[in-house]
Amino acid sequence: MKAALVREHGGPEVLRIEDVPTPEPGPGEVLVRVRAAAINHLDLWVRRGIPGAAFHLPNVGGGDVSGDIAALGAGVPIAGGLDVGAPVMVIPTLSCGVCERCLSGADPLCRSFGVLGETTWGGLAEYVVVPRANVVAKPESLTYEDAAAVSLTFLTAWHMLIGRAQLRHGETVLVQAAGSGVSTAAIQIAKHFGATVITTASHPRKLAAAKDLGADHVINYKEQDFAGQVRNLTGKKGVDVVIEHVGGETFEKSARCLGWGGRLVTCGATTGAKAHVNLRHLFFKGQSLLGSTMGSKAEYHALVKLFAAEKLRAVIDRVLPLSDIADAHRALENREVFGKVVLTP
Repeated sequence: MKAALVREHGGPEVLRIEDVPTPEPGPGEVLVRVRAAAINHLDLWVRRGIPGAAFHLPNVGGGDVSGDIAALGAGVPIAGGLDVGAPVMVIPTLSCGVCERCLSGADPLCRSFGVLGETTWGGLAEYVVVPRANVVAKPESLTYEDAAAVSLTFLTAWHMLIGRAQLRHGETVLVQAAGSGVSTAAIQIAKHFGATVITTASHPRKLAAAKDLGADHVINYKEQDFAGQVRNLTGKKGVDVVIEHVGGETFEKSARCLGWGGRLVTCGATTGAKAHVNLRHLFFKGQSLLGSTMGSKAEYHALVKLFAAEKLRAVIDRVLPLSDIADAHRALENREVFGKVVLTP
């Protein structure tokens, strides 16, 4: 089969389309014929390398996958209509499945937790092998491209808003960087739960697209001080929840946007991992800083039901052939996209 391999860390030029053996499903696993796969910032980090992080190379990225079941491994039951040929979506999280945390629905806290395309080969290939527990029937209302554009980002946003921040109806949410996959998901999820959404972006096209997704207020952070604008929009009260993944100086200003009892949830630090926080504000106003990584399989199933009911929608910037993987990385790296870049093998 053909796959997009990273054999060494570097720029987009290190990505290579190569012929590799088609994997075979082991006991409890299924082989998925990939119809579409999307990239995330995680793919950029794996390709570039991160100081102190040991990524197993060679690697195949792609945690967002949709396709058809091509084969069942030994002992895999035919349940829920998921037999050979069934169209499926792939849950991107991997865990042991038997520890106390996994059994309580806290999969991301499993000591063996990993992500498809990071700790194991992902879906930027013609086939991928995953545990049976990681495949879910694809709703008929979703195309393969749509299905590939929702998994990692919507699961991350859901866990941040519902699992960690425990968002309540009527609260106000600040979503940073509206054009990112996580943020396009967070805007929709927050609106679904009755929140008022403020979001930021640097380009009029992205601001307009964010309004189309349901954002109540948009701020061009290159032209306006977003912290000051949030203060004005909330009558100086601040927001209840901030969805953060930018890091660096933005994190500090995001924290200043919180009101009393506010919760800031972060899932990344694309512009820097160090930030200054005023601890007096944190303890005196009863605020919370929360870390979040991905989400549970149970949360993923809840998301799929909402997509089946057409309560949420995939946001795709462009669809490219797998052979254009380097161009896809450049587009995401250069912040040219609103939503997801999807590739088809």
